Amino acid sequence: MEKFDVVVLGAGPTGLGAATRLNQLGKNDWLLLEGKDKAGGLACSEITPEGFIFDMGGHVIFSHYDYFDELIDAACGEKSWESHQRVSYVRIKERWVEYPFQNNLYNLPIDDQIECISGVIDAAKARYDDKPTTFDEWILRVLGKGIADTFMRPYNFKVWAYPTTDMQCEWLGERVATVDAKKVISNVLKKQPDVGWGPNATFRFPQQEGTGGIWINVAKLLPQDKIRYNSYVSNIDVENRILTLENDKKIQYNKLLSTAPLDKVLEMANQPTEGLHYSSTHIIGIGFRGQNPHDTKCWLYFPEDNCPFYRATVFSHYAESNVPTKDKKLKTIRLAGNPQELNGEPEEGPYWSLMMEISESVKKPLPPGSIMEHTIRGLINTSMCKESDEIVSTYYCGLKQGYPTPHLERDDALNAGLPYLRKRNIWSRGRFGSWKYEVANQDHSLMLGVEAVDNMLYGAPESTLHHPNMVNTRKNAELHYTKEKIDIK
Repeated sequence: MEKFDVVVLGAGPTGLGAATRLNQLGKNDWLLLEGKDKAGGLACSEITPEGFIFDMGGHVIFSHYDYFDELIDAACGEKSWESHQRVSYVRIKERWVEYPFQNNLYNLPIDDQIECISGVIDAAKARYDDKPTTFDEWILRVLGKGIADTFMRPYNFKVWAYPTTDMQCEWLGERVATVDAKKVISNVLKKQPDVGWGPNATFRFPQQEGTGGIWINVAKLLPQDKIRYNSYVSNIDVENRILTLENDKKIQYNKLLSTAPLDKVLEMANQPTEGLHYSSTHIIGIGFRGQNPHDTKCWLYFPEDNCPFYRATVFSHYAESNVPTKDKKLKTIRLAGNPQELNGEPEEGPYWSLMMEISESVKKPLPPGSIMEHTIRGLINTSMCKESDEIVSTYYCGLKQGYPTPHLERDDALNAGLPYLRKRNIWSRGRFGSWKYEVANQDHSLMLGVEAVDNMLYGAPESTLHHPNMVNTRKNAELHYTKEKIDIK
């Protein structure tokens, strides 16, 4: 049986962050195991036979860490990025309202403006002696009933697939824009857009290979003999520190950095998993022939029930390589409004594409019928495409575990499960490894791996895991990838 001091499970951002840090610190006795045939994890990309690239969700690059920025620049090249200003809207009441919704109420019908503003004023006047417990209470206290009923409640149910009353509010931080009552009223009266809020107001995207290409390139910086792809771990003996692979091969470790879903690891250890709720995600990609009708739009939000998706991304806008070149000849599969296959000759482009995300859970099952048909009909209903638009490529991927839910029971589960594993030399980290959506972006995920290695080797604090609000409110420049001298702080 092979033995290693450190074994890393998963070649997504967290596992690659851990492996990168081990390599950077000059450690040799480690191994990275990845169940798939390439790096990327939930941040991978796929390409259709027709040449359209789609990510596994709405990934873009905006960072809180110098280490993250330096690493991906070293892997991909500093000039390999497209830079974008976020242009996002909410599709509601058959109109486009600039994001964030609560700062741009002037685009609503007048009765809805009055209802939302009244709610904002009532919320500003109210006084409470206790903190809100649920996400729903937070929405009502901060934004008011009008915004809650018009947008926040229906939209967040579509995103999370759980009602806002089931969710806590400690995770929010910079994730949801709060509201300034005076500013809301001023924007309405002036009909003045207010769109610059948030850390992703500007963002980067790779010019080639989609988001997944970033992580394939990061993996290439590592010693290739320490990475084993197609190595799915079927069991973890947490007491004896033994991994069993799908082919029954066994590997012993001293310390384990696991990015496997926390609930699965706890099940292997015969520990409770109550409180660890999640939603599934369905990714739908559509490739069209013709000119992109959405100009500079980036991603768009859909709170209403006239479409199954909660978000659509104009993916062709992010990088030219996300769609085939204009001179490539493709056959029209169908018209958007007609599912019947067409038999015409292949023709040239140009091409554009949309990527949609649909959530599902035990509290939000999908409607019966074809998810692709529901999606295309939803695109027509929301003016994202026309019935006559030519579809030349389609893509579907279902992620059983798409997003960890900030459920009311989550923190109790984490406060029991993570220390239990830590006492057995398992650092469970990553989007589903540590189950904290508030630190589940790509930059957070990578740094969860980096900081876990510093903790396991030197006892250094893990700020990202334990202090999300702190790391999300400033640029964290203490740690560097490109610096010659290694500092552990």
